[in-house]
Amino acid sequence: MKSSRPTYIPALKYRALTRYYDWVVSLTTREQIFKTALVNQAAPLAGQHLLDVGCGTGTLTQMFAEREPSLTITGLDADSGALELAKTKFASMDQRVSLWQGFAQDMPFETATFDVAVSSLFFHHLTRLQKLDVLKQIHRVLKPGGRLHIADWGKPSSSIQRMLFLLVQCLDGFETTRDNVKGVLPILIEEAGFVVVDSKDCVATPLGTIQFIQAKAH
Repeated sequence: MKSSRPTYIPALKYRALTRYYDWVVSLTTREQIFKTALVNQAAPLAGQHLLDVGCGTGTLTQMFAEREPSLTITGLDADSGALELAKTKFASMDQRVSLWQGFAQDMPFETATFDVAVSSLFFHHLTRLQKLDVLKQIHRVLKPGGRLHIADWGKPSSSIQRMLFLLVQCLDGFETTRDNVKGVLPILIEEAGFVVVDSKDCVATPLGTIQFIQAKAH
């Protein structure tokens, strides 16, 4: 069964609000804490090629670029408004960072291109079929043994966290976030051909629980 024609949910749902995305995320998600943890977890090596799936305004992309100067980084996102904001963060980083506009369900990259793929607060914007399509694409563009690191909303760690997450669901949609709440994402990752290495770590935020998932491509 094929997924529907690719669409995307703009940052903060409405294009007019995209300019405020970085500010809102920094205030509501403990962004510095969970993204630093994701960068440390992925720990790309010098000379490797990293793909940031759903890079948005480029905050995570920038953190990886600053961590490892010899890293080649590609950011992919369908939202042109978010990418315009991202470009302002890389004006002085020559050609180490390239930003591509496109849907992650149909990546414009050759097979076995990247050593590491990362994603932050992206998968909860996708339906189940779209999640699986994207994961299969990531598996395709990763080199054999390549690593996938995801930080996204996961199964709430408490009843309070579950109630808080209703705010995210009202904004981003119940259909796309349902699998995250149920903790289904690791299962979908395995369906796409990965071996899930770890999915236990999480961070409680004012809007819900962010889960970290590590996986390796066969």
